[in-house]
Amino acid sequence: MGATQDIARFVVETDVEALPERLMHEGKRCLINYLAVSLYASRDPSLNILLDVFREEGGNASASVVGAAARTSMQNAALANGYLAHLDDYDDTHFPTIIHPSAPTFPAALAVAERIGADGRRALAASVIGMEITCRIGMAVHPAHYNEGWHITGTCGVFGAAAASGRLLGMDTDRMAQALGVAGAQASGLRVSFGSMTKPLHPGRSAQSGVLAALLASRGFTSTTEILEGRRGFTEVYSAESDLGRATDRLGDHWELYQNGLKPYACGVVNHPLIDAMARFRDSHGVTADMVESVRAMVHPLVLELVDRPNPRVGLEGKFSYQHSMAVGLVDGAAFPAQYTDERVVDPEIMRLRDLISATVDETQEEGSAEVTVVLNDGRELTEVVEHATGTPENPMSDDQLESKFRALAGRTLSEAQVERALARLWALEEVESVGELFSLFRAGG
Repeated sequence: MGATQDIARFVVETDVEALPERLMHEGKRCLINYLAVSLYASRDPSLNILLDVFREEGGNASASVVGAAARTSMQNAALANGYLAHLDDYDDTHFPTIIHPSAPTFPAALAVAERIGADGRRALAASVIGMEITCRIGMAVHPAHYNEGWHITGTCGVFGAAAASGRLLGMDTDRMAQALGVAGAQASGLRVSFGSMTKPLHPGRSAQSGVLAALLASRGFTSTTEILEGRRGFTEVYSAESDLGRATDRLGDHWELYQNGLKPYACGVVNHPLIDAMARFRDSHGVTADMVESVRAMVHPLVLELVDRPNPRVGLEGKFSYQHSMAVGLVDGAAFPAQYTDERVVDPEIMRLRDLISATVDETQEEGSAEVTVVLNDGRELTEVVEHATGTPENPMSDDQLESKFRALAGRTLSEAQVERALARLWALEEVESVGELFSLFRAGG
């Protein structure tokens, strides 16, 4: 048996009752975070582009779009909800790989769960298992896969989406392996799209493709059952270096989901330690933008690889600019969606400060660490060392902080009473008899 069969068996045979309570709680945290960022993003006009296409195409209205009155097909709902989850770059991050596992997985699982009337516990378990598979396959191809230009959330997310969907549909091991094969044949997403609407489309398409893969395989549609390990299979074609042992080693005993972090800032995760440092200069030292002569940072190599954009033109590009993220961190003391609007990236004060900021690679820095020095006009130099950025597994957001994030983001779309009802139901997800009940709480004016 190969890795594909081993993973398929794990997805199908894992007993819900055997899943650790800590793991299920982390799954709830991921779900609450996913819904928070999706509800906020549902007010973005770009969602209407997708919904207009759905309406024009038609389809069986069997699944809901978060924050909207619209109901559409399972595949369309998965696409839209995956897009919303990643639009503001405010979703979770698996730190070893920089995968955002919730964005492709929850939209697929919830679309299928709503259609078949699955209860909250089944849907959560399927999602947790799907996210684990996404992260595991990501580990197998990391880091070469990402370095070669693939958007790992889009490419690996399709496997987790198919796994979660297939588990909810009650597949056996063989059909699950077929579903993974169909999913892998659709894996896509290129980093060149970062800073545009197409980046969040990647997890949306992964969710959509995962649902399709499960629906086809459940009806007998065939594919290779060696999509991961086969000659010219996923790992060989998509990565110059791979190790499938990372995908299957201690599967079910060691959970990669514990290495997942929830974001406090709405931007690329490698910006986060830099924002932490700038906020410390502001809050602890009283530094303001007019006092700054220059700022220099020692950073992980991915900072210059991913987020070196000194002159972003639109808000989405600002999310991939360490210069912009550091500037708003000092001026605003925040890096929320409001700091990444088209208007904010062309603010004169922010633009002036961005020009004073530079970074140098330091191979000793981790993805969640940085050292930042600010030189002031009076000649003083201040340095802040961030060992573990806020939101990393070593410095996680608390449940209370997560609830505050949910209230702040969901409150853009829902009433205060709806927000509190939704939080209560999500923390008690095991008591939810039908996922459809949840979606009734996530509609504006509902």
